[in-house]
Amino acid sequence: MSASATPTVHAGPKAARAASRRPAMERPPGATAALVLSDGTIFWGAGIGARRTVVGEVCFNTSITGYQEIMTDPSYAGQIINFTFPHVGNVGANAEDIETGTPAALGCVLRQAITEPSNYRATRNFNDWLVSNNLPGVTGVDTRRLTRLIRDQGPPNGALCFAAAGREDEDLAPVRLQKVAVEWPGLEGMDLAKDVSCRQTYSWTETGWRFGQGYGTLEKPAYHVVAIDYGIKRNILRCLADAGCRVTVVPANATAEDVLRHKPDGIFLANGPGDPAATGEYAVPTIRKLVDTGLPIFGICLGHQMLGLALGGKTAKMDRGHRGANHPVKDLETGKVEITSQNHGFVVVPESLPKNVTKTHVSLFDGSLEGLKLEDKPVFSVQYHPEASPGPRDSHYLFKRFIGLIEKSKQKK
Repeated sequence: MSASATPTVHAGPKAARAASRRPAMERPPGATAALVLSDGTIFWGAGIGARRTVVGEVCFNTSITGYQEIMTDPSYAGQIINFTFPHVGNVGANAEDIETGTPAALGCVLRQAITEPSNYRATRNFNDWLVSNNLPGVTGVDTRRLTRLIRDQGPPNGALCFAAAGREDEDLAPVRLQKVAVEWPGLEGMDLAKDVSCRQTYSWTETGWRFGQGYGTLEKPAYHVVAIDYGIKRNILRCLADAGCRVTVVPANATAEDVLRHKPDGIFLANGPGDPAATGEYAVPTIRKLVDTGLPIFGICLGHQMLGLALGGKTAKMDRGHRGANHPVKDLETGKVEITSQNHGFVVVPESLPKNVTKTHVSLFDGSLEGLKLEDKPVFSVQYHPEASPGPRDSHYLFKRFIGLIEKSKQKK
């Protein structure tokens, strides 16, 4: 639909009746924010967080916990998150439940208004946290309807605006916001890993959170792993440290020589945002050289996708993507089903992989490829997030599998 076309309107519960009696373009009484999609669809509501406009891909997440971890997951760079669970903000926010120092998500869409927190770990209201991180949001939206729209038509481009005080009519002009959404190029072809990756190499020894103790420190590491940061989450690093690994984190554009000079026992290919083919322009040659060394390699999410490219496969943009903490995946080697945490909009095309690559995991939602391994080298990867945070811990065994490959490799030396 062109920017001049008449948009479809969806209003929050209090404004719905009033909106139905007004022209589609007119702002309902009390609306201070709006999400306008590239096809002209409008969702009016009340603004939260920072007063600003952002534009990106609109996706939905089905998790019922961990909204702060989700908002700080670097894999959400370039995306506006529609939360299907209505009670976002109920446990407040704190300085511990973040996955990166600077949130990568652009903003959020909620069904209900943020309430006062009710959790002993909360140190601030979620709205205050959004403001401090310059993140806008809109509440009072029919998130079920928006979710169905994304499910049926795929994730659209959208502009989310929380208007400046006294500028509601100007800032929330639907034609202006639709134009912004239409002109945004979309995630396909975008290399976003370079934006969320670290700039300098650093070492990590912090272990997982324990009740009454907080985060710990790895005192006597047994292994040394180099993690390539395409948008790594802190809890991934903690899981590696819990497994006995001192981790050296290197930037996304690190060369194979940069990685190998640290003399690692194993290599970790991290998660991250954007199109794997775009990031792969510089990452795939590095991964190919690392695979040739015979060192154990474990990849997840974007790292999994780029490993697939490095092995000769292809990737494709999914119609809807997988985002949530309730995705069933079957381990084809054991027959077990694990509930997983996922966040991706691209997938490795299994038919494109060479014969020495074995499919190890599949999604029970849509049959898409969720894991692979090399038959002749200690290299494997999964499409999902085994560290959870948020989500179940069914997949923590993969870190043990990685350590097993490292131990076996060390015994051969």
